[in-house]
Amino acid sequence: MKTVYVGMSGGVDSSVSAALLKDAGYKVVGVYMKNWSKNLPGMKCPWAEDLADAKRVAVKLGIDFKVFDFENDYKQKVVDYMLDEYKKGNTPNPDIMCNQEIKFKLFAETAFEDGADFIATGHYAKTENGELLRAKDENKDQTYFLYRVTADVLRRTIFPVGDMLKPDVKKLAAKYGLSNAYKKESMGVCFVGEANMKDFLNEFIDIKPGEIIELETGKKLGFHDGAILYTIGQRHGLNVGSGLPYYVAKKDIEKNIVYVSKNLNTDNLWVTEIPLKDIFLRKNPSSENILVRLRHRATLLPAKFDGDKIIFEKPVKRIAAGQSVVFYEDEVCLGGGIIAE
Repeated sequence: MKTVYVGMSGGVDSSVSAALLKDAGYKVVGVYMKNWSKNLPGMKCPWAEDLADAKRVAVKLGIDFKVFDFENDYKQKVVDYMLDEYKKGNTPNPDIMCNQEIKFKLFAETAFEDGADFIATGHYAKTENGELLRAKDENKDQTYFLYRVTADVLRRTIFPVGDMLKPDVKKLAAKYGLSNAYKKESMGVCFVGEANMKDFLNEFIDIKPGEIIELETGKKLGFHDGAILYTIGQRHGLNVGSGLPYYVAKKDIEKNIVYVSKNLNTDNLWVTEIPLKDIFLRKNPSSENILVRLRHRATLLPAKFDGDKIIFEKPVKRIAAGQSVVFYEDEVCLGGGIIAE
């Protein structure tokens, strides 16, 4: 009998994954990864509730249960990375770094050392012979967040809900009698539950207000809460007058200035090329023509891969530096890269 360690977050997807693996004849061990437990002013970290939910499911299923404490590693490899990127004026994706460094590296290594033949998670994705494939449920597909996971780990990874639709997963949870069958999905910062990113960053970075200036005229329109909090293309939270909306068109981090424009067609908001860094190719493209995803659940767009950049036939809305562009050929995720400054 093969042993599989299932990362159990307390949510319905990982819980159903554990149930399906048990039914499939595996020896299943549930593992809660304790990555973050710090409460912030006005923001209670939900880790204790999530742990309790995961334990309840393990008891219901009659499987062994463990807690892996990765809090120190998580702080260094995910949180500190995120804070450093924001200080540079970038907009990082901590979920991608968490999957790369914690869930599919540290958790995998610890599980295999502890006797696991495989690991499993509740991610909506599929894997075959070390390749990463898009999930059946296109609306829930999470390969965007998994593009940096290595083939060696994926060969020993199972995604039990990758071939399922989310409504069917919830129905199965109810059928298994799981207490979290209709638990609300967590939103906001990946490791602080419902926390607002601005509130979170304010706890760790000295953020100062500055001027909002109209790009075309140089006219001062108002004040912002801190340039690092804004992303290119953002139009909410500016509070700079009425009429046509203003969009963030440019940031000067050193001077702490946010430049805005009413012109949605300004060159600052649209690009035909996106420069990349830290490119991680899981598989070389068979041609220069690929599909790319610019954000989670965004429409796949045709593009050309040109070594250190992506080229589009038609202009696309600029994506913030620090975010990821993920490459595909049909269902296969080829890898991706981080948008350069």
